[in-house]
Amino acid sequence: MLDTFHHGDFAAADISRKLRETVSVVIPARNTAGTIAATVAELQVLAEDGLVGQILVVDADSADGTAAVAREAGAEVVSENELVEGFGPCRGKGDAMWRSLAAVTGEIVVFIDGDIADFGRHYVTGVLGPLTDPGKHFVKGRYQRPFRFGENEEPAGGGRVTELAARPLLARLAPELLAFDQPLAGEVAARRELLDQVPFACGYGVEIAMLIEVWGRVGIRGMAQVELGTKRNAHQSLAALSGMSSEVIAAMADTLDRLGRKDTGRMKMVEGSGPEVVTRPAFATVPQVSHRSGRKPAAP
Repeated sequence: MLDTFHHGDFAAADISRKLRETVSVVIPARNTAGTIAATVAELQVLAEDGLVGQILVVDADSADGTAAVAREAGAEVVSENELVEGFGPCRGKGDAMWRSLAAVTGEIVVFIDGDIADFGRHYVTGVLGPLTDPGKHFVKGRYQRPFRFGENEEPAGGGRVTELAARPLLARLAPELLAFDQPLAGEVAARRELLDQVPFACGYGVEIAMLIEVWGRVGIRGMAQVELGTKRNAHQSLAALSGMSSEVIAAMADTLDRLGRKDTGRMKMVEGSGPEVVTRPAFATVPQVSHRSGRKPAAP
């Protein structure tokens, strides 16, 4: 059974007292100049309190000045294309998250989306809280997704890829994971030693692939979810959602096949019928060191 908590269950001071590991917060960002400064400002409070040791923005060479805004706000900023050599240009969000492991310094890594309009520091304390239990290794956020159109906002209705693709497929293929209300949530905290063992899907399928991979390693009892309130970010067009759904479905099929569990279903993907799934290997298997050292990893 999946343990579910509320962010209010965890105070920053209590987490600092109980948590022995250092914490890095990683924000993969693409053209988020309008929201990144407020996000970094919230994280700076946790840094000043000693809970967060690193705020790392991994920028997709954004054209809107995201890197400069984030740096001015106090974050450490790196280009996703400069983190790991030998693997070609960065191929999407999941690849940026994978490459960030070359730069993080913390023993616990928190991933946060950079485009959240109502981000609060409770997002971080929320997902960190369950990790004060050494039996927990991976925590994902849950929240309400208001849907805004014009000047009006409905309390729910966002997260359409989740409701129309991810959750229905999990119900049929890996029903135990249906306990996660937001399987595609970008708000995740995990122990670095676990992340080092997990292959990363490169694109928008990274969250569902990671969820399945981690489940295969630590089981549902080693995982948790935390209620974070609301999450407001920009809504995508139907065409964009179609592309995202295709990536999610393809990544789910590829991961279930690779995991090879007898208690899950399978999806046979006809060659050429959907997007290519590019997956980076478990970071621990790649001979490399931090980009700061100046040494290059071995070519794949």
